[in-house]
Amino acid sequence: QVQLVESGGGLVQPGGSLRLSCAASGFAFSNNVMRWYRQIPGKEREFVASISWNIGSTNYADSVKGRFTISRDNAKNTLYLQMNSLKPEDTAVYYCNVAGAFGQGTQVTVSS
Repeated sequence: QVQLVESGGGLVQPGGSLRLSCAASGFAFSNNVMRWYRQIPGKEREFVASISWNIGSTNYADSVKGRFTISRDNAKNTLYLQMNSLKPEDTAVYYCNVAGAFGQGTQVTVSS
């Protein structure tokens, strides 16, 4: 079955950086569009970024454009999210997504 395991979250100061990873298994990773979402307690999960199967196309939410970079390594079945210039409003649980499946999430907290 589909398994998505996120890692790399943590506590960072405003302006700092983090790199999230998502280890994928149980499906043809290299054939699928992959996405990152995030969720703040009490709010709906929101789209952050996506990347096409052949790495030819990426899309970002306006709120992270220019600060976050999504990438993938199809040889390692791993999805990444490089987050720079982090803001307190980026604080959320970040989820890896393929089709209708989500991982367990990794907490990102941006605070001084």
